[in-house]
Amino acid sequence: MFANKLRWIAATLVLLLALTACGSNTGTGSSDPKDSSSTFVVEHAMGKTEVPENPQRVVILTNEGTEALLALGIKPVGAVKSWLGDPWYDYLADRMKGVEVVGTESDINLEAIAALEPDLIIGNKLRQEKWYDHLSQIAPTVFSETLRGDWKINFELYAKAVNREEKGQELMEAFDRRIKEIRNQLGDQVNQEISVVRFMPGNARIYYKDSFSGVILDQIGFKRPPSHDKQEFADEVTKERIPDMEGDVLFYFTYETGDGEAVKTEKEWTGDPLWKKLKVVKSGNAHKVSDAIWNTGGGILAANRMLDDIEKFFLKDKH
Repeated sequence: MFANKLRWIAATLVLLLALTACGSNTGTGSSDPKDSSSTFVVEHAMGKTEVPENPQRVVILTNEGTEALLALGIKPVGAVKSWLGDPWYDYLADRMKGVEVVGTESDINLEAIAALEPDLIIGNKLRQEKWYDHLSQIAPTVFSETLRGDWKINFELYAKAVNREEKGQELMEAFDRRIKEIRNQLGDQVNQEISVVRFMPGNARIYYKDSFSGVILDQIGFKRPPSHDKQEFADEVTKERIPDMEGDVLFYFTYETGDGEAVKTEKEWTGDPLWKKLKVVKSGNAHKVSDAIWNTGGGILAANRMLDDIEKFFLKDKH
């Protein structure tokens, strides 16, 4: 208790020092006055916030938001740790050198954020609502509403918050064009029913349409097994539900953080007689893919890498 109290006092002092350095809650985290000479208002999940027109020191509090900033040409000064990797996903590591870790999506570090003197903070209501008032005292703070399948909606908000809407629109149009091209090349293959499964320490899930991979599969035009064809996120299932994983093609990914527990679950389930009896497994159409790319990355960079996988598995003879 005493240690927790000391930690809270230290956090409060850091916040007060950050506010004193900023002068006021106007987003002047950068030492260059011209960086925040112009501002504009952004409407977001928590209301309306006045943000700098040209933010120089951005802290991002979601994995998908990190991808959005990088795609928009902005390297954050601070970011939450990737769900997988040390501390970033492998495909982001080179681009994130020098970026400070400010906790995780579910447990952000207010002291670390304040110490970076940001002029803009971007986060998410689903993950960080309880910290919003504290964050707003450090710098102008913009929150997206939720995660799961809303990555394109969030990307649009993030592009607006950093005043790069035109660049954001170009990137999204390029992604949508790529989706259209893949759909055209797929032809009748698009009518196949796709099943998506995730293995985690001690349990497994079937993923539906309101998930990161689900939204992309739906945009391409793939069908889903009837019991998966719903605007929901996922169901945690027991082994008795393995037959419900059936599809024409099955993609599965494993959330392994390094202790081997998720891999153990994967081996247990994929070695089960019910799994081996699945027609999709017998036909060789059950494919293991990256959890970071198909699920936890959750942003535009992961989305394009997921399309790479789709091309590899369905269009390999055409490339």
